[in-house]
Formats: sequence, structure tokens, C-alpha cells
Amino acid sequence: MMKKNLLFLTFLLVVIQGWSQQIQINEAAGWLESAFVKWQPLSNAQTYNVYYTGNGFTDQKIDNQLIRSYGSYYRADIPGLKAGTYTVKVKPVISGVEGTGSTTSTLTVLAHDRSGFAFDSGRVPGGYKADGTPKDNAVILYITQNTKNTISMDITGASANPCVGLQNILFAIKKGKDTRPFIIRLIGNVTDMTVMDGGDVVIENAKNASAYLTFEGIGTDAVANGWGVRLKSASNIEVRNIGFMNCNSTAGDNVGMQQDNDHVWVHNCDLFYGNAGSDADQIKGDGALDNKSSTYITLAYNHFWDSGKASLLGLSEDTTTGLYITYHHNWFDHSDSRHPRVRFYSAHVYNNYYDGNSKYGAGSTLGSSVFMEANFFRNCKYPMLTSMQGTDVYGGAEGTFSGEAGGTIKAFNNTMSGETRFVAYDATNYPKEFDAYVASTRNETISSSITSKSGSNTYNNFDTNSSIMYSYTPDSPEAAKNKAIQYAGRVSGGDLKWTFDNAVDDTSSLVITALKSALTNYTSTLVSVQGETNVVSNQTLTSTTNNNQTVVSGTAISSIVFTWGGDATDATVTGLPASGITFVKNTTAKTITITGTPTATLSYSIATTGTGTAATGSGTITVTPVSAQTLTSTSNNSQTVTSGTAIGTIVFTWGGGATDATVT
Repeated sequence: MMKKNLLFLTFLLVVIQGWSQQIQINEAAGWLESAFVKWQPLSNAQTYNVYYTGNGFTDQKIDNQLIRSYGSYYRADIPGLKAGTYTVKVKPVISGVEGTGSTTSTLTVLAHDRSGFAFDSGRVPGGYKADGTPKDNAVILYITQNTKNTISMDITGASANPCVGLQNILFAIKKGKDTRPFIIRLIGNVTDMTVMDGGDVVIENAKNASAYLTFEGIGTDAVANGWGVRLKSASNIEVRNIGFMNCNSTAGDNVGMQQDNDHVWVHNCDLFYGNAGSDADQIKGDGALDNKSSTYITLAYNHFWDSGKASLLGLSEDTTTGLYITYHHNWFDHSDSRHPRVRFYSAHVYNNYYDGNSKYGAGSTLGSSVFMEANFFRNCKYPMLTSMQGTDVYGGAEGTFSGEAGGTIKAFNNTMSGETRFVAYDATNYPKEFDAYVASTRNETISSSITSKSGSNTYNNFDTNSSIMYSYTPDSPEAAKNKAIQYAGRVSGGDLKWTFDNAVDDTSSLVITALKSALTNYTSTLVSVQGETNVVSNQTLTSTTNNNQTVVSGTAISSIVFTWGGDATDATVTGLPASGITFVKNTTAKTITITGTPTATLSYSIATTGTGTAATGSGTITVTPVSAQTLTSTSNNSQTVTSGTAIGTIVFTWGGGATDATVT
């Protein structure tokens, strides 16, 4: 009978342990070359490990920094996945031991659309390969509000190492000597840093064709709050999945390709109001996504939220050759103008969604050649304008958007509704006063006899020149609209949701006060980042929050767990075992768990090993002496009573170092 009871108790303990490790997954989905999972916190879990399986990977563990707490739930995002199907497994770590956890259903991951001039000659901008996975030997840095000024690593060619703080790391990369691919991951709401350049994060690499860098946000809530990203003399750069808001930098742009850049891909960003500038047309901030003196650029799947001046293209280049850019699948969501506003460039603008634009869509000046293809226009006041002719000067206007000489717009297969005016070229009726030349076929060339009214500029037919133009497959305007709505901006549309009032916002260019307030007062719901630490040469070491403890002599410490990751392949412990404290290393879970009952005060340290400089951690366990035990009682602990009579209540109280009392 006793054996049966013991077996039952053993079975019950196993069942209870299984229950304690069960993770409740709330949501999981695949996205563009990434996936995410959300789950309920487990009360007895110190940390979590997350693994993915699929496309040749089995139980591939993700970096700790990709796992975040939002109080009522946890979330892990997994960037850098090939297109395909995956499952994700979440395992709790309880007292240093990894539990069984839970696994998602099959998730489908889609590929990013790598179309456009940025990919000219087989280039793949950024730290990821064409299949979406990190390039070989890529260095991955994690930037949070807590680590933005202290993140450190060694950079080849730096004046002094280690370089500390994000911008100082980028200043060292500026020299172009370190050609390792870099992937810089932004987590949560990050405000201005101690070291910046004119209020921006500036990325340069001396235009080294062998250097690659991705600057990306993780999940739905990565925000550059108060600052922008500026590119100068940079090659092979990717900026993606970041929300830009309240920019107050000197340049004033959310993202600006300021000078002499090539092969740049900016995509899937949310572009919100910046702070008002000094000019009347800067009430919503300056440019959301501007490009000057840079070529082979692709701007795709970005979401412009009521931007005043969406995208200026060109400034003083003074040449119409060698400047190439692609805009595709962007959502110009109630933004007012400059979609884009083009000087000099050859611009392919296709499959974008123009949604309630109060001023105009695209504008061509100074000999630029703009191919507007398969875009969807809904209530865009003037879909296309050519400077100083047609609608731009209709009714005696002196240039709606520019007083400069004109360029040429070629239009094909665009869908329009609700526009105020659009005039196509007509040799008889509109040989000069036209907004765009509407082609009958995609490959139609425009005769050099058709010139702009101001400046007599011609279309350069870049789009039909096989030595210049890339291969691509455009969507229908309706399909492009739906894709932009579904995928433009950050993962799942980002964390800041806003619904425009079309009846008002389609025609108004004023700041939407409530939206402005929401941006000004924006705060993240992020509580903590698992494994938040400085990253040194991509080795990471994180710990539970109790690595320093004080206990009474004879009392066991709470388990302390250190976890290594990144490029770290192992970790060593100095100072242990000692004075009753030991540790256990789990190389599968990449953890060191410290336990025991200390007999004396001691200190210990941990260092990772692997590629680059070690990441370190340390702690001290302090032992205090046991205080005297005390026992007191009421004064009636000895009593004499008549049979059948109750005694008076007697109370004993223990204290001091006493932790319990027994009665005999």
C-alpha cells in the first residue's frame, strides 16, 4: 500500500511540474522574413528560451534581446528568416532548469520584395543576404533606451577601441575599414542619445562597396523618437521597420540621404510628424524621406502618416544622368505633397497607394524623367504635376508647387478617382499644357519632340533602356493598394494606430491636433528586455536581477542564472566553487546557475569566450551573522485549574534569529 502511495505522489509531482512549465501562447504569426510569438507570463519562470524550426533549422535558439516583457504578456520577434514555414517553441527557465514549454502552429514567412534600383548589378544592401538571412560573419548589435549610450565594441580602423555608444561606433565605421556586415537592431522607444550629429544618427562608410549595414527596428514598437537617420557617403545601407516621430534634428528629416550615397534600401518604416520647423510649410516637420545627390535607391513599403512634405528628390545635382531611384508600394496616407517632388532624377514610381492627398501626388521639374506606373490614386487633388505647365499653372497660377523649369512624367496603367484635375498629353489640344504623357503600352518611348513648356526638357526613356532598367513584375493598381495597406510600415502596422477622417483629412493640410498629441505623448508599453546588456563584438552575457545577495548565515541563496549568447561559445566562472556556493553549467541552454548556502562572504565573476572581446558579469554574496533567538510568553505559562475548567490562553512568541518553534 505504501509503494502505491509513493508511486501516486511521484506521478502527481510529475503532473504538477508539467503544469508549471506549460506556456499559454496568445498569438503567433509569420511576417516579411520574420515571425513573432506572444505568450502569457509564467509565475515561476525566471527567463524564457525561444527556438525556431524550419527551412533547414532545428531548434535554433534566438538571441535573448529579442525576448521582451510587456507586463501582461511576453513577445519574441525573430528577424532574418528565409521565406517558408516554421514553428516556434517557447520554453520557461525555472530555477535554472529549462522546461518543456509550448510550440506554435505552423507559421508562414514571406520574402521581402527586393525590386528597384538599389539592387542594381546584383547588390543586396544591408547586413542580410538576398534570402533574408544574416550575411556571413554579420555583427549584430542591440540598441535599447538603456544601452544606447553604453553599447560598446571594437571597430577595425577606429582611433581608439572599444567604441562606446551607438554614434561613436558609427563614427568608427565611417572610415570604411571594417567590412564586416553590421546589423543594428533598435528595440523599443529610443530617445536622443548623448552623442549624435546635429540631432541625427549618421551612417557613413566611405562608400566602401564591400561594406554593408542594416539599421532595423524589432517588432511593432521600435521608435526613433526625436531624431532621424542621415546617410552620408554610404554604400549598401538598409533602413527598415522603424517608426520615426517628433524629429527635431538640424536636418529635420525622418530619414535623409543627404549626399553621395548609393545602393540604399529604405523600407517598411512608419513616418510620422516631426517637430515644426521655422518655415510655414514645416508645420508637420521637414521632409519625411528625402534624397539628395544619391543614386541607386529603393524606397518601398513605407507608410507616410499625414506627412506635410513626403519626399523631396534632388536639390542641386545639376545633371540628369546617373541618378536613379525607385518608389514602390508606399502608402501615402493623407500626406499632402511631394510623392515625390523630383529634380533631375530618373524616377520609377510604381504600385504606390495615394490615399487622400490634399495638394498633389508626384511633381516633375528641372529635366527630371518620372515614370508613374500602376499606382492607385484615391482623392488625390492633383495626381501628377509638371512644373510651369498644365494644371500647375491652370487658371493663372504661378506654379502650384514650383517655379522651376519642367521635367516630364510618363504615365501608364494608373487608377484614379476623386482627383480635381488631370490633363494627359494631346498633340492637338494639349501639346504643352499637359500634366503627364499617358502611354498606350508599358514599353512605349516618348519622342524627343515632346518637351516641357518651361525649359524644353525631354524624357530620357530610362525605363525602356535595358542597360539601365531592372527586371520587375508590377501588380495591378488595385492589388498594389491592398499590398500597401497590408504591409507598408512596421510589423503588423506598428503599435500606434490611427484612423483618418476622410471627409476632413482628404482635403486638409493642417496638423491633426489629436494625432500630434498622440505622437508628442507617445510612450512604449515595453517593460523589460530579456538579456539587456552591452554587446561587445556580439558576445552577450545577461543575468537574473539577483546576482548580488545578502543572506543570514545558514540560509541558502536564491538561484542566480547567467545566460550567454551572440557570438559567445562558452563562459568561464572565477571565484566559484567556494564557501558553500557552487555552480552548474548547461551548455545546451547556455546558462550558468549558481546555488548553495554560503559560509562566508564571497565574490565571483563570469566571462564569455568566442569571437571578439569577452562580455563579463560579476556578483557578491554577503553573509550576515545569525542574531540571538528569543522566546517569550505570557505570564501564565504554568496554571492550576479544577477538573472540567478551561485554562487561560497561553501565548509564546519567538523572534530574533529564530525562524520557527516546535512544541513537545
